[in-house]
Amino acid sequence: MNKLILTLIFGLPLLSMGQKKFAQLGEELPTPNQYRNAAGAPGHGYYQQKADYKIKVKIDDNTQKLYGEETITYTNNSPDNLDYLWIQLDQNVRADNSDSKLIQIEKMEDFRSIRDVERKLFHFDGGFKIESVKSSSGRNMEYFINKTMMRIDLEKPLRSGSSVSFDIKWWYNINDRMKIGGRSGLEYFEEDDNYLYTIAQWFPRMCVYNDVEGWQNKQFLGRGEFTLPFGDYEVEITVPSDHIVGSTGVLQNESAVLSAEQRNRLKKSISSSEPVLIVTQEEAEANEKIKEKGLKTWIYKADNVRDFAFTSSRKLIWDAMGVKIGDKNVMAMSYYPKEGNPLWGRYSTKLVAHTLEVYSKYTIDYPYPVAISVDGSNGMEYPMICFNYGRPEKDGTYSERTKYGMWGVIIHEVGHNFFPMIINSDERQWTWMDEGLNTFVQYLTEQEWERDYPSRRGPAHMITNYMKGDKSRISPIMTNSESIWQFGNNAYGKPATALNILRETIMGRELFDHAFKTYCERWAFKHPTPADFFRTMEDASAVDLDWFWRGWFFTTDHVDISLDAVNVYQLNTMNPEIEMAYNKEKDENADVHIGVTRNRIDVQETFNERDEDIDDFYANLDIYEVDELHRKEYEEFKNGLTEEQLNLLNAGKWFYELEFSNIGGLVMPLIIEFNYVDGSEEVVRIPAEIWRRHEDKVSKVFIVEKEVGSIRLDPFLETADTDLGNNSWPHEKQNSRFELFQQKRSRENPMQRDKRVKELEDKK
Repeated sequence: MNKLILTLIFGLPLLSMGQKKFAQLGEELPTPNQYRNAAGAPGHGYYQQKADYKIKVKIDDNTQKLYGEETITYTNNSPDNLDYLWIQLDQNVRADNSDSKLIQIEKMEDFRSIRDVERKLFHFDGGFKIESVKSSSGRNMEYFINKTMMRIDLEKPLRSGSSVSFDIKWWYNINDRMKIGGRSGLEYFEEDDNYLYTIAQWFPRMCVYNDVEGWQNKQFLGRGEFTLPFGDYEVEITVPSDHIVGSTGVLQNESAVLSAEQRNRLKKSISSSEPVLIVTQEEAEANEKIKEKGLKTWIYKADNVRDFAFTSSRKLIWDAMGVKIGDKNVMAMSYYPKEGNPLWGRYSTKLVAHTLEVYSKYTIDYPYPVAISVDGSNGMEYPMICFNYGRPEKDGTYSERTKYGMWGVIIHEVGHNFFPMIINSDERQWTWMDEGLNTFVQYLTEQEWERDYPSRRGPAHMITNYMKGDKSRISPIMTNSESIWQFGNNAYGKPATALNILRETIMGRELFDHAFKTYCERWAFKHPTPADFFRTMEDASAVDLDWFWRGWFFTTDHVDISLDAVNVYQLNTMNPEIEMAYNKEKDENADVHIGVTRNRIDVQETFNERDEDIDDFYANLDIYEVDELHRKEYEEFKNGLTEEQLNLLNAGKWFYELEFSNIGGLVMPLIIEFNYVDGSEEVVRIPAEIWRRHEDKVSKVFIVEKEVGSIRLDPFLETADTDLGNNSWPHEKQNSRFELFQQKRSRENPMQRDKRVKELEDKK
């Protein structure tokens, strides 16, 4: 500890010239205009197109083919006249000439077995087979297919405010998603010789035309998802007569496809607080065996949606319950085969209801009449319906990992109803705007589902390993979907973490929640961009976040703020009685050079110890003795102070000068915990703007009443600091375990543990 003598020094601070991290985002963001204003809201000239569909689709359960014909009515609400229209043909990602196959990077080391070679040579006749494109009058229209996009050339320009209708007829082979993958497709159950269909990206769909991209007709390469206009749908789905169909929209012909008992159950479920079985497991198992030969058509309607998907199978169990959202009663539903039980019957529909409630709290009230979870994918989302992961073992047991995996994916995919099905961002361009925002609200929803839910993403400390990794394999969040390195961490984890840090540390929950909800309300059923999100969050909170967007979204910097040094001082009281005693004690306890210690033994007698005439006045002076001159000088000093200044000088306050360095490059607030010697604690929060002039090193002086025993930086794991080893004073050792390789297991339920014990006993 040092004594500090206060002096007044007048001068101007030296400012750093490199204030890049706190530069405003003016150059990076598009200029506000009549379509999108500077506040981040739709401007007075905002427009969006409308695409309405009338579709008839048939599944051939014998050949696993899908046949469809549709009438699209496209309304041009833009100020532009359009000479042609662009249509998405997503199934063409599986066609022979698909770019997604050609651009895959391969090495010979990828071919280690005959199965690897078989996979390379495997051929599937995928893609849309377009049979015709006709005008509403029945005339053939000119069109050109460019891989996953189709251009329709109009006989005359579609003028602003006008509509055009045209018909498309097509078919395609349904992919086996269990063998060749895919976001949707079929699953074959060999035990009972039945198929479960989860059908999506199944019809030619209009591209978005807007003020940002013009036509968003970037090719579908398999990763960047879908950008679609809103519209109204009327869809007739023809399937085997013993199939159950769950779909986007509301069923229009219940009496034609459901029994009287099933209709009564459906009616009962509307007011039920528990899931009600519409189709029981016993009925589904009977359907599996009968395999009726006839056909049945299910009719669904959906208003103001951007897409349409459905599931169909004779294996499906169906349950439902009502959930109150605002002043509406929404139906939460699940469809699943018997292979999904007991997990699906116990959890799925309750998870749907819970997700709608929590998301509605943080975004907007869920506007659609139904939300459906289907057992039939690793996780994929569409309006009002999603296909999800999670099945137990054949004996009905399941691991804890399977349970949480199922819970998480259902919450996530149901949550996608809000991002991007309602707040309709451009997924083909910016994955983070739907996946990242959705993962953030998923985290909030999980924490309200179960106390201390083990969420995979959201808390700041869970992203640190990714952020401190090899920068050549890390992308900025603001990277196009197809070019992202480490897709899950970049598009899901990092943006979700960033929003969580904004909510908990930068803005606070009240400000953040208001701003986030404002964004959702402004852009519900519209097409927001990143700039709209950034601007709205600042506009609705009065918090300048440009430094945060710049660091977290536009760079690959990471957080590593080091507490480099702590210098401790107390004020010099100038009182000689106090200061002389202090100096004496300090000198007596000071370290001694090794030579002095050895000379006391090796040098038996010095010259002045033998000759008493050598020592003079100075040799015998007690430098710690207070004399009259000291006292008079002190009195003169006191006379120049006010009583308040003298009390402050003698108050015994402690001065702690803390020095910090920004090692990782990503500036963040300083959250500092002081642990005092008397056992008390204090937390000081310093905004990130402390770095605004000096982005590499800063210091801060704290004046406290008590002696500090230790100091910790980021004690609550708020800032995603990648190295906690340099966050403490005195230095705290970071303990870790070196673990020999062994197979790790998640916790198991009793049935699984008993089964494994028996397996081990059998091995003996």
